[in-house]
Amino acid sequence: MKKTTGMDRKTTQKWRPATQAVRGGTWRSEHGETSEAMFLTSGYTYDDAQTVADRFAGDAAGMTYSRLQNPTVAMLEERIALLEGAEACRAQASGMAAMTAALLCQLSAGDHCVAARAAFGSCRWLVDHLLPRFGIETSVIDSADNSEWEKAIRPNTKVFFFETPANPTLDIVDLQFVCDLARAHEIVTVVDNAFASPALQRPMEFGADVIAYSATKIMDGQGRVLAGAICGSEEWITETLMPFQRNTGPTISPFNAWVVHKGLETLSLRAHRQSENAVALGRFMEERIDAAGGHMRHPGLPSHPRHDLATAQMDTTGPIFAFDVGTRERAFAILDALELIDISNNIGDAKSLMCHPASTTHANMADEARAAMGVSEGLLRLNVGLEDIADLTEDMDRALGAAGV
Repeated sequence: MKKTTGMDRKTTQKWRPATQAVRGGTWRSEHGETSEAMFLTSGYTYDDAQTVADRFAGDAAGMTYSRLQNPTVAMLEERIALLEGAEACRAQASGMAAMTAALLCQLSAGDHCVAARAAFGSCRWLVDHLLPRFGIETSVIDSADNSEWEKAIRPNTKVFFFETPANPTLDIVDLQFVCDLARAHEIVTVVDNAFASPALQRPMEFGADVIAYSATKIMDGQGRVLAGAICGSEEWITETLMPFQRNTGPTISPFNAWVVHKGLETLSLRAHRQSENAVALGRFMEERIDAAGGHMRHPGLPSHPRHDLATAQMDTTGPIFAFDVGTRERAFAILDALELIDISNNIGDAKSLMCHPASTTHANMADEARAAMGVSEGLLRLNVGLEDIADLTEDMDRALGAAGV
């Protein structure tokens, strides 16, 4: 196979993001297909014994086994790396496979990891339960307080792990400050960028070392497959991540990789339009939510405590926001009154989706931990899709009214 019209990586890196999203990571077979091919194979054949020996020894380029390399997966990895501005990328079976691999590949017993308090429920489970099982010390801090990061550093601190915007509270981390602090102490920053995607935020531009994704979310963007990705330097991916991935096998299927690869072609268009819809819907809702004694958590609105920071480090503030209506009963009443917006715990989809985090995405956390991170019984998380904003506004107006908001 060959890359698009013989273009090498140096050429594709010069392209602008919109071109990279459509053309980057395109390899063509001798058939000259316009849509990238899907290679559904677990293994490969070789012309002779020395060729396979050289490949397994690392002395020759080429595929050996689809747990390690697959042409379809490699195309996805190249495209994501280009969009992220990273030297290398490895695709994963799911977002949580990516988060787990990004941490465990570099942490050992006796090391210390500092993590943001506001995070997806399963990410907090990694920090609160899984890492300590292996003798890895963890500290959870208020990621929106810059001083907390410095206070948490110990002599054995190896990793800073955080999301921005955070799921579901929309906390915003000061990327430049935290990444600079980490570099000064030789700490690796691992940033979960799933709420933004490289279309809206590129943490490596602020000095982040490792970017981890649930590509299930905005990258696919249409609720079809599970996928994840990890981006970093060529050295870190090859020497730190690959030994872990090779021997534990969190491998994405070629079919899922192909689906996400095609989704990236429209990523920027979808992400920006959905962000516009989210800001418009948030503006419509904010006064009503405030009047009912609740509050909005929307980085695209000036009322967010880190609105200026969000707009400074993001191209636009994303399709997801949260709002608190006080009680679980009122939150459920809003969900039950929806006609257009679906009740679903997924995000990043082209369809508008809403869920109650305390009973879904963060249900596995203790009540005290949920309360500490701001996941209250009245909190609802809304992924705003590509529907007409007038229809979304009418549906939300009706649902809020039915709940007495």
